Amino acid sequence: MGFQAQTIDDLKTQAKRRVPRMFFDYADSGSWTQSTYFANEADFQALKFRQRVAVDMTNRSLVSTMIGQEVTMPVAIAPTGFGGMQHADGEMLGARAARDAGIPFTLSTMSICSIEDVAEATGGAPFWFQLYVMRDRKFMYSLIDRAKAAGCSALVLTLDLQILGQRHKDARNGLAAPPRMTLNSLMQLAARPRWCLSMLGTRRRTFRNIVGHAESVGDLSSLSSWTAEQFDPKLNWADIGWIRERWGGKLILKGILDAEDARMAAETGADAIIVSNHGGRQLDGAPSSISALPAIVEAVGERIEVHMDGGIRSGQDVLRALCMGAKGVYIGRPWLYGLGAGGQAGVTRALDIIRTELDITMALCGERDIRNVGRHNLINPDVFVS
Repeated sequence: MGFQAQTIDDLKTQAKRRVPRMFFDYADSGSWTQSTYFANEADFQALKFRQRVAVDMTNRSLVSTMIGQEVTMPVAIAPTGFGGMQHADGEMLGARAARDAGIPFTLSTMSICSIEDVAEATGGAPFWFQLYVMRDRKFMYSLIDRAKAAGCSALVLTLDLQILGQRHKDARNGLAAPPRMTLNSLMQLAARPRWCLSMLGTRRRTFRNIVGHAESVGDLSSLSSWTAEQFDPKLNWADIGWIRERWGGKLILKGILDAEDARMAAETGADAIIVSNHGGRQLDGAPSSISALPAIVEAVGERIEVHMDGGIRSGQDVLRALCMGAKGVYIGRPWLYGLGAGGQAGVTRALDIIRTELDITMALCGERDIRNVGRHNLINPDVFVS
């Protein structure tokens, strides 16, 4: 299908009209007062570009690398739960769009489509897998082994979800996959008949990485309580050692927001860290990802590759993050908005928007190679330095 969307916000508007409220709000909300969620986006605007003129802008390149993997632009799709409830078979469609765009796709443990679903959908093209630390170590071993068998080229270990942040919209909406047959849920579904029709055409309506694989999940009604009980509050730095050994490949640590934690992460042998506050869905009142980035980059130097996510809504935001020292960025909500707006074509459109905005902004800053951008491309690069 064709799209008139010119910005990520256009795709957000289209997705809001097409996706049931519980699933749209899951993608488009934060915890508590949502102050960190809103700061993630707003704080990017504090960084001002240094415009240059009369500079040769021909032969521009956005090609770079993330953990040694060549990418057509330094952007990856972030791991997000419930992707397959934004659109039928959502993670499969997103992975195909990312594969065709030449960037990494990261599959969440809490995805609707399974590891095996995505591997089949992408024809064996490598993707990344995100893992939570759970009490059920046998199930964790199984997830790691399944990701290896599927040819995943990196493991993204999330560190900031030992307990669940207080997410009021999800509670009010009765968020569940599949939706519970309550009056609230039925009213939401009745308002989105096209979505309902598309979901009838797929068997993927619950967390397929878990159901049928975790021994303690025998039916769908026990799934929500199982996930609440399984995230391990005892997670500590020592756990990274056995996970890295079991995995044996590229390892990325997600959820770093403090310089001291970043220094500790750099000592684990991981290949990269992601500066992230979980999209503002965990600790409300924590700093935005972009404001935390410079201190973390300074703290770790060249010892570990630094990525970031949180608040990216344009190619300009991507460039700002790269200028502040990130080696790559992740987009979560933008790809979900595109997915909800139009499936694989919508995700492709989201990536095209970000790529075009990144390319044009880089050119107007007087750069031709994305690998050369830095703090010199900003007028006020010290805005977040205390």
